[in-house]
Order: sequence, then structure tokens, then C-alpha cells
Amino acid sequence: MSKVRNTFNASGIKTLWLWGTMSLALLLGLTWYQVPLVSSQGMVVRAHFQEGGIPSHPSDSAWETVSPLPLPLSGQIITRPVWPNPSVRALSIRSIHNGKEVAFLMEWQDATKNESLTPGVFRDGAAVAFPVGNAPAFFCMGQLDHYVNIWHWKADWQSDVDRRAARAKEKKRRRKGPRRFEVIPRRPSSVEDLIGGGFSTLTSKRSQGRIKGQAEWKRGLWRVVMKRPLTVDGDDLDNEAMLIPGRLQAVAFAVWNGESQERNGQKAVASWMQLLIDPVKTGSSGSEG
Repeated sequence: MSKVRNTFNASGIKTLWLWGTMSLALLLGLTWYQVPLVSSQGMVVRAHFQEGGIPSHPSDSAWETVSPLPLPLSGQIITRPVWPNPSVRALSIRSIHNGKEVAFLMEWQDATKNESLTPGVFRDGAAVAFPVGNAPAFFCMGQLDHYVNIWHWKADWQSDVDRRAARAKEKKRRRKGPRRFEVIPRRPSSVEDLIGGGFSTLTSKRSQGRIKGQAEWKRGLWRVVMKRPLTVDGDDLDNEAMLIPGRLQAVAFAVWNGESQERNGQKAVASWMQLLIDPVKTGSSGSEG
């Protein structure tokens, strides 16, 4: 019996040592690749303060000065039709502000570029959501008296904006030859500004174009920038998220993969986490006074 007990103890110690070694290796690996560990306080998305202009394009070198924050995504299982197994499992976030404007860069892997919306064909998309006011809101479209402001970037809208810009440049060059006619919708932006107060209440705001978007897809990677002025006195705060330097507030994200027929509530989501907009440094160009 003593021999059996000693053998069992040795085996148990070996197993515990193996698990401890694996856990330590995992911890060191996550730290090395700058993957934040989950804590009781949750993740914090930081909008870094930088003087000067705010990057509008994903390829702007200013983004390289900010470390990306990787976020895990899960399926939407709150309302029907549920989507428990989304194709996109991770999202990378960076954010910069200059005291006047704030921009977010969202990056995720997507093997296909889907920029059309026709019957049976769906587009790629991404969204950022903020509660309106100081009260918490349900991250899936909010609820009555606790609204959410959603910025919805759409790949087909981006295509419309890009093609119209290319057409404008073509006219300036005054190219000779046959004219090419193409009906392109006049979009003020590739991002739709929305307000929601619960399921099936999502509404496009009357005034659009305040939130600008720019995106590029290269080698299976979407990189999307969404930018908006920070909140100042006189803004319509009844239908708009307050984005104020030094303020800690909630933020959520979502991604759609058109190739997987994702649309509406069928999406990958990262529910409420904290957004910290850095205070404006005294004496900087973005400070008041």
C-alpha cells in the first residue's frame, strides 16, 4: 500500500508541475505578444493624445505610434436569429485624438472582400457603439430611455465613396475618349450614424456625414478608420455619444463577414468595455484658452 501511495504522490506532483510549467509558459507568451489578460476591471481601450492632425487613412504612419489592443470576439446569442459561431474571432483596436477629433482604427482578418449588397449577397461591415449620456445601456441596440449611438461602417458604402472620388479626379484630368456612365450613390460618408433604443428600433440619424470613414482591404486584412469631432458645447447630445477628453465611458464593437452571410444581428461582437480618452495636455494646440 505504501508503495502504491508513493507512486500516486509522485505522479500527482509530476502532473501539477507540468500544468504549472504550461501555465507559466502561456502567461509569458501572452505578455510577450502584449495580449491583455482578463481582469475584474475589464479591458480599457485608450484613445491616445497626440498633437497635430488625426490620421484619416489606415495606412497613415501615425497609427504605428500606438500599440494595438487585441480583443476577442464572440457570437451574438441574445436575440434571434442567434449567431453562435462567427467567422471573425478577433479584432484589433487603436485610437488617437488631438483634443478636437478622435479616430479609431479597427483591424481584422477576412479572406474575402465583400463590398456588394444585393439579394443573397452580403457586405462586410464593422461598428462601434457608445451609450448616449451617462446611464448604462444594453450593448445590443440599447433599451428604452437608455439609447446607444452606433457608427456602422459598410464596405459597399466605402466602395461608393471611393468610386465617386475617383470619378471626380478623372473629370479634373479631362480625359478624352468615350464617357463612362455609372450611377453612384452620393454618400456623405462610408459610415452610417445610428441611434438605437432596443431591438428593431435602430434608426438612421437625420444628419449624416459627421462621422467619416476610410478603409482598405489587403491580403486578407480589413483596416477601417472611423473619425468624429469630440464633444463640445452646443452638440445635440440627445442623439450623440459624449466623447470628452479625460472621461471614462463604455464602448462596444461588432464585425460582419459578408462571405459568411452575416448581416443584422448575425455578427461577431465584443460587448461593453471601457474607453479612456486621454486628457489634453496643458499648453497643447488642442487645449482651450
